[in-house]
Amino acid sequence: MSERVIIIGYGMAGSRLAAELHARGGDHKVTVLGAEPHRAYNRIMLSTLLAGKIAEPDVELAEVAGQGVDVRTGVAVTAIDRATREVHTDDGDQHGYDHLVLATGSRAVVPPLPGLDPLPERVVPFRTLDDCRRILAAAHGARTALVLGGGLLGLEAARGLAARGLDVTVVHATGWLMERQLDPAAGAVLAGTLEGLGVRTVLAVPATGVAADADGVRLDLADGRSLTADLLVLSCGVRPDTALAASAGLTVERGVVVDDRMRTSDRRISAIGDCAQHDGVLTGLVAPAWAQARVVAQVLAGDDPLARYRPRPVVTRLKAAGIDLAAMGDAVDAPAGYPVEELTFADPARGTYARLRIRDERLTGAILLGDNPAVGTVVQLFDRGAPVPADRRSLLLGRAFGAVPAAPAASPALMPDAATVCQCNDVSKGALVACWRAGARTVDGLSGATRAGTGCGGCRDALAGIVDWLGEAEPVATR
Repeated sequence: MSERVIIIGYGMAGSRLAAELHARGGDHKVTVLGAEPHRAYNRIMLSTLLAGKIAEPDVELAEVAGQGVDVRTGVAVTAIDRATREVHTDDGDQHGYDHLVLATGSRAVVPPLPGLDPLPERVVPFRTLDDCRRILAAAHGARTALVLGGGLLGLEAARGLAARGLDVTVVHATGWLMERQLDPAAGAVLAGTLEGLGVRTVLAVPATGVAADADGVRLDLADGRSLTADLLVLSCGVRPDTALAASAGLTVERGVVVDDRMRTSDRRISAIGDCAQHDGVLTGLVAPAWAQARVVAQVLAGDDPLARYRPRPVVTRLKAAGIDLAAMGDAVDAPAGYPVEELTFADPARGTYARLRIRDERLTGAILLGDNPAVGTVVQLFDRGAPVPADRRSLLLGRAFGAVPAAPAASPALMPDAATVCQCNDVSKGALVACWRAGARTVDGLSGATRAGTGCGGCRDALAGIVDWLGEAEPVATR
């Protein structure tokens, strides 16, 4: 008899798990229940959609319905009955399971400000495709916009709206932007870069209230000022969606607590993605979610029952036109008691900032903002835990001093096969070369064979470079 696997959530984690299970075969009857009414989409690309650089079909993920996977969209799960091993949905159905996977993601935080309950028409959180549609509808004919929240998503939303010609102001309660990833100096340089791109910032002042009517939105600030605009976008963080798990009696802290095999306190229930808390950590990023989906698929399919989730170093990239930013590791806060080597360089006039933190000849953290040719090398060194070059300036400034350049990955030929090209899908250069030799001769071909480039899209240029290099190094014989 087929094992019944139910996946709650048809987002980036749930759809990936369904695809992984299908690819592995086996005797599984997989049902995916998604509360959103549309097919799975790439949430990372919503800011690009907001900027008008792509259309809605471009954010859709590969369809997994059919071929042993039953996908039901617009269906919300209302309860989990662990005693009978059933889930109840808002359309009155019950679905039995042998194994249940929670991929419920997270929800946008709406701050408890006067005027936001209920949300006015011109005030929109930025989290889902429907949110994006509402923002675009409100932006039509608008001239000004406010964004509350200067984190990663808030800045991507602000840059997207500015690209559409709106006059945008970001309001952030902390003294500098992206304080989780950047230090104050980097935040100041980033604010200057944004100013040049048409995005103003108001920092170190909390909002105290919102008033909205048919003519626009007013945001009141703690220093007595009030800002007005045609539209207010909320980007105040997210919170794991753990309501179902908590109601079912599973162990929940900040997220649904899971072990190395992504199992909850009930061994017949797993959790992956934004809603899962592994080793006390919430991820909120696509690369860990997809890695967790792979582990659950390996365990359920039986091809690797001892599979374990092992977190990899995380690299944060800001996806906004005109801004190059990569942040990784402990560049902001270092563990106490550890001697580290610190190097920094700042050129605010050119929008450039670099900070490296090195311990025992290994890179433990970095911030690179602006044009720095060494960013690919820095990411590789951080990801692999490889020794840094003796001339640190080659990483800090993107060029070496002396006769011999120190750019270990200036060409794909110089990249080791183990170097990770696609962080989201953990695809190495060696895997791409193997696919090329197996017949995938284009960027789309390599992407289809390995999934490289299907996450944030930040590696597409690197994929193109590898295709060009292989085309010259290993030309295809013609008759």
